[in-house]
Amino acid sequence: MSRRATVRLFAAVDPPPDVAAELSRWARAAARSAGAGDAPSLRVLDPETLHLTLLFMGERPGGEIDALAAALSEAARVARPCELETGAPVWLSPRRPRALAIEVHDSEGELAALQRELARGLCEVMSPPAPRPPRRFRAHVTVARSRAAPRGHAALPATPRARFRVAEVVIYRSHLDPEGARYEAVASAPLGGWAG
Repeated sequence: MSRRATVRLFAAVDPPPDVAAELSRWARAAARSAGAGDAPSLRVLDPETLHLTLLFMGERPGGEIDALAAALSEAARVARPCELETGAPVWLSPRRPRALAIEVHDSEGELAALQRELARGLCEVMSPPAPRPPRRFRAHVTVARSRAAPRGHAALPATPRARFRVAEVVIYRSHLDPEGARYEAVASAPLGGWAG
Protein backbone atom coordinates (compact mmCIF):
# COMPACT_ATOMS: atom_id res chain seq x y z
CA MET A 1 0.00 0.00 0.00
CA SER A 2 1.40 3.39 -0.91
CA ARG A 3 1.56 6.05 1.80
CA ARG A 4 -0.70 8.23 -0.37
CA ALA A 5 -3.43 5.59 -0.69
CA THR A 6 -6.38 6.06 1.62
CA VAL A 7 -7.65 3.45 4.04
CA ARG A 8 -10.96 3.29 5.90
CA LEU A 9 -10.19 3.17 9.63
CA PHE A 10 -11.95 2.92 12.97
CA ALA A 11 -10.93 2.28 16.59
CA ALA A 12 -12.78 -0.38 18.57
CA VAL A 13 -12.75 -2.88 21.39
CA ASP A 14 -13.80 -6.48 20.84
CA PRO A 15 -16.03 -8.68 22.98
CA PRO A 16 -14.37 -11.97 23.93
CA PRO A 17 -14.97 -14.79 21.39
CA ASP A 18 -17.48 -16.63 23.62
CA VAL A 19 -19.53 -13.44 24.11
CA ALA A 20 -19.38 -12.64 20.38
CA ALA A 21 -20.63 -16.16 19.58
CA GLU A 22 -23.51 -15.76 22.07
CA LEU A 23 -24.48 -12.37 20.57
CA SER A 24 -24.39 -13.83 17.06
CA ARG A 25 -26.66 -16.73 18.14
CA TRP A 26 -29.08 -14.20 19.60
CA ALA A 27 -29.03 -12.21 16.33
CA ARG A 28 -29.97 -15.34 14.35
CA ALA A 29 -32.91 -15.96 16.69
CA ALA A 30 -33.92 -12.29 16.47
CA ALA A 31 -33.79 -12.42 12.66
CA ARG A 32 -36.11 -15.45 12.67
CA SER A 33 -38.56 -13.81 15.10
CA ALA A 34 -38.55 -10.48 13.24
CA GLY A 35 -39.53 -12.17 10.00
CA ALA A 36 -38.87 -10.99 6.48
CA GLY A 37 -41.75 -8.50 6.59
CA ASP A 38 -40.32 -6.59 9.54
CA ALA A 39 -36.64 -6.71 8.68
CA PRO A 40 -36.13 -7.36 4.97
CA SER A 41 -32.78 -8.84 4.06
CA LEU A 42 -31.58 -8.91 7.65
CA ARG A 43 -27.99 -10.16 7.48
CA VAL A 44 -26.53 -11.52 10.72
CA LEU A 45 -22.87 -10.62 11.19
CA ASP A 46 -20.24 -13.29 11.83
CA PRO A 47 -19.04 -13.48 15.45
CA GLU A 48 -15.44 -12.67 14.51
CA THR A 49 -16.54 -9.35 13.00
CA LEU A 50 -18.41 -8.10 16.09
CA HIS A 51 -16.86 -5.10 17.79
CA LEU A 52 -17.75 -1.98 19.72
CA THR A 53 -16.72 1.09 17.71
CA LEU A 54 -15.16 3.89 19.73
CA LEU A 55 -14.18 6.23 16.88
CA PHE A 56 -14.87 6.03 13.17
CA MET A 57 -12.07 7.85 11.33
CA GLY A 58 -13.28 7.34 7.76
CA GLU A 59 -10.90 7.44 4.79
CA ARG A 60 -7.40 8.39 5.98
CA PRO A 61 -4.05 8.54 4.19
CA GLY A 62 -2.11 5.30 4.68
CA GLY A 63 0.86 7.37 5.83
CA GLU A 64 -1.02 8.34 9.01
CA ILE A 65 -1.20 4.81 10.40
CA ASP A 66 2.07 5.02 12.38
CA ALA A 67 1.05 8.31 14.02
CA LEU A 68 -2.43 6.95 14.76
CA ALA A 69 -0.90 3.80 16.30
CA ALA A 70 1.30 5.96 18.57
CA ALA A 71 -1.72 8.05 19.63
CA LEU A 72 -3.69 4.85 20.24
CA SER A 73 -0.92 3.52 22.51
CA GLU A 74 -0.82 6.77 24.48
CA ALA A 75 -4.59 6.86 24.98
CA ALA A 76 -4.61 3.17 26.00
CA ARG A 77 -1.72 3.67 28.45
CA VAL A 78 -3.75 6.06 30.60
CA ALA A 79 -6.96 4.01 30.36
CA ARG A 80 -8.10 1.08 32.50
CA PRO A 81 -9.50 -2.28 31.41
CA CYS A 82 -13.27 -1.94 31.05
CA GLU A 83 -15.90 -4.08 32.75
CA LEU A 84 -18.93 -4.13 30.46
CA GLU A 85 -22.38 -5.72 30.35
CA THR A 86 -24.82 -6.30 27.51
CA GLY A 87 -28.18 -4.54 27.59
CA ALA A 88 -31.31 -4.22 25.47
CA PRO A 89 -31.63 -4.63 21.71
CA VAL A 90 -31.86 -1.44 19.70
CA TRP A 91 -32.44 -0.53 16.04
CA LEU A 92 -29.96 2.09 14.75
CA SER A 93 -30.17 4.78 13.63
CA PRO A 94 -33.48 5.86 15.17
CA ARG A 95 -34.66 7.79 12.08
CA ARG A 96 -33.77 5.17 9.46
CA PRO A 97 -33.01 1.94 11.31
CA ARG A 98 -30.89 -0.44 9.29
CA ALA A 99 -28.75 -2.02 11.98
CA LEU A 100 -29.80 -4.28 14.84
CA ALA A 101 -27.53 -3.76 17.83
CA ILE A 102 -27.20 -4.66 21.49
CA GLU A 103 -26.54 -1.85 23.94
CA VAL A 104 -23.46 -2.16 26.13
CA HIS A 105 -23.47 -0.75 29.67
CA ASP A 106 -20.34 0.78 31.17
CA SER A 107 -21.29 1.28 34.82
CA GLU A 108 -17.85 2.54 35.87
CA GLY A 109 -17.53 4.97 32.96
CA GLU A 110 -14.20 3.45 31.87
CA LEU A 111 -15.24 2.85 28.26
CA ALA A 112 -16.65 6.37 27.90
CA ALA A 113 -13.39 7.80 29.30
CA LEU A 114 -11.38 5.71 26.83
CA GLN A 115 -13.60 6.87 23.96
CA ARG A 116 -13.07 10.55 24.89
CA GLU A 117 -9.29 10.11 25.21
CA LEU A 118 -9.10 8.26 21.89
CA ALA A 119 -11.19 10.91 20.13
CA ARG A 120 -8.90 13.63 21.46
CA GLY A 121 -5.62 11.84 20.72
CA LEU A 122 -6.45 10.35 17.34
CA CYS A 123 -8.17 13.46 15.98
CA GLU A 124 -5.11 15.56 16.91
CA VAL A 125 -2.74 13.58 14.68
CA MET A 126 -4.98 13.44 11.61
CA SER A 127 -4.21 15.89 8.84
CA PRO A 128 -6.54 17.45 8.02
CA PRO A 129 -8.09 16.84 11.44
CA ALA A 130 -11.11 14.58 11.48
CA PRO A 131 -14.33 16.08 12.78
CA ARG A 132 -14.85 15.45 16.46
CA PRO A 133 -17.37 12.67 17.13
CA PRO A 134 -20.78 13.57 18.61
CA ARG A 135 -20.63 14.41 22.32
CA ARG A 136 -23.01 11.56 23.17
CA PHE A 137 -21.34 8.18 22.94
CA ARG A 138 -23.77 5.25 22.71
CA ALA A 139 -21.92 2.00 23.36
CA HIS A 140 -23.31 -0.89 21.32
CA VAL A 141 -22.38 -3.95 19.29
CA THR A 142 -24.05 -4.18 15.88
CA VAL A 143 -25.11 -7.80 15.29
CA ALA A 144 -27.14 -7.60 12.04
CA ARG A 145 -27.75 -5.23 9.15
CA SER A 146 -30.71 -4.71 6.84
CA ARG A 147 -30.84 -3.20 3.35
CA ALA A 148 -34.14 -1.51 4.19
CA ALA A 149 -35.61 -0.09 7.38
CA PRO A 150 -37.86 -2.55 9.24
CA ARG A 151 -41.60 -1.98 8.93
CA GLY A 152 -42.97 -1.85 12.43
CA HIS A 153 -41.20 -3.25 15.42
CA ALA A 154 -41.74 -6.95 16.03
CA ALA A 155 -40.96 -8.18 19.51
CA LEU A 156 -37.38 -9.35 19.79
CA PRO A 157 -36.22 -12.15 22.09
CA ALA A 158 -34.51 -11.11 25.31
CA THR A 159 -30.84 -10.37 24.80
CA PRO A 160 -28.27 -12.54 26.52
CA ARG A 161 -26.96 -11.01 29.73
CA ALA A 162 -23.21 -11.16 29.48
CA ARG A 163 -20.52 -9.47 31.56
CA PHE A 164 -17.12 -9.19 29.99
CA ARG A 165 -13.84 -7.36 30.24
CA VAL A 166 -12.01 -5.64 27.44
CA ALA A 167 -8.34 -4.90 27.95
CA GLU A 168 -7.17 -3.97 24.46
CA VAL A 169 -8.10 -1.33 21.91
CA VAL A 170 -7.57 -1.85 18.18
CA ILE A 171 -7.41 0.26 15.04
CA TYR A 172 -9.07 -1.67 12.23
CA ARG A 173 -8.92 -1.15 8.51
CA SER A 174 -12.29 -1.84 6.91
CA HIS A 175 -12.38 -3.53 3.49
CA LEU A 176 -15.79 -3.09 1.90
CA ASP A 177 -16.85 -6.14 -0.12
CA PRO A 178 -20.20 -7.05 -1.71
CA GLU A 179 -20.60 -9.83 0.89
CA GLY A 180 -19.98 -7.41 3.75
CA ALA A 181 -17.08 -5.64 5.41
CA ARG A 182 -13.84 -7.40 6.36
CA TYR A 183 -11.71 -5.99 9.15
CA GLU A 184 -7.92 -6.02 9.38
CA ALA A 185 -6.18 -4.99 12.61
CA VAL A 186 -3.44 -2.46 11.82
CA ALA A 187 -2.54 -1.45 15.41
CA SER A 188 -3.49 -2.45 18.95
CA ALA A 189 -2.58 -1.51 22.51
CA PRO A 190 -3.34 -2.92 25.96
CA LEU A 191 -5.38 -0.73 28.28
CA GLY A 192 -3.31 0.60 31.18
CA GLY A 193 -0.43 -1.66 30.19
CA TRP A 194 -2.56 -4.67 31.19
CA ALA A 195 -1.46 -7.89 29.52
CA GLY A 196 -3.34 -11.09 30.20
